[in-house]
Amino acid sequence: MHIRYGYNIEIVCQQELPLITLLDVHPSRRHDLITPGEMVVTSLTDPSRLIATTQHIDPFGNICRRITAPRGGIAMRAEGVVQDSGEPDPVNAGAAEVLPSRLPDEALVYLLGSRYCETDKLSAQAWSLFGHIPGGWQRVQAIVDFVHNHLTFGYHFARSTRTAAEAFEERVGVCRDFAHLAVALCRCVNIPARYCNGYLGDIGIPPDPAPMDFNAWFEVFLGGRWYTFDARHNMPRIGRVVIARGRDATDVAMVSSFGPHTLQRFEVTTEEVEEPVAGVPMRTTPARAATMVSASI
Repeated sequence: MHIRYGYNIEIVCQQELPLITLLDVHPSRRHDLITPGEMVVTSLTDPSRLIATTQHIDPFGNICRRITAPRGGIAMRAEGVVQDSGEPDPVNAGAAEVLPSRLPDEALVYLLGSRYCETDKLSAQAWSLFGHIPGGWQRVQAIVDFVHNHLTFGYHFARSTRTAAEAFEERVGVCRDFAHLAVALCRCVNIPARYCNGYLGDIGIPPDPAPMDFNAWFEVFLGGRWYTFDARHNMPRIGRVVIARGRDATDVAMVSSFGPHTLQRFEVTTEEVEEPVAGVPMRTTPARAATMVSASI
């Protein structure tokens, strides 16, 4: 299948504003891009003026852009099409845990505590809840089931400073809180887990009337490879398009700014589209599109 993705973000500032963005599709999915959604940045006060960006790869393998917004602010836009298998997230009930002593070096960092995933505060609870469950896929799924049922989802519960331990106590959150708590609990029982964000449309499920947003989920290292899990939805989903991976939300912030600003517009689109035919414009499959306007980033 083909998935159209993109965003439209406007930031207002009263002085020059340095920014770092993680909004590009992850390098691991670049080969699937039919129409790459390259970011276009323009001045809000002069829409004909293009603003330059530079790119680099961060320590976690994500594509970062550096931008200096001029006084008045900028608009950041992108729209692309990615080819997807149309298959749901892989399930391998026989995937076994890998002992810490046998993990590849690059997986070790995902056993450690991080800004939003305090393994020291949750270790006792994790072993009490999941220590008796056979290791591997079954234990991870038990953690996902627990988090899915333990937290109540609601956009009005969003708080950018909430940690995994706080989510455990407060029992509320948005998708990033579900991911943070599941990641922390996995690490506590010696299963490497990393935080992911990206696009996830309503493909293969009834359309959600809520506006579209970027989504957060997580991956665990089992049986020698990484597998996708989603404590918010707790079911294999179709059409995930990864933007960034890291230890937690600190490493994959969509926009990091270094000065005062106001978010004026924030729209995200993820929708299935019909397969392109040469010379014929693409048409949207009904009930796949959604847009979000938010007051925070």
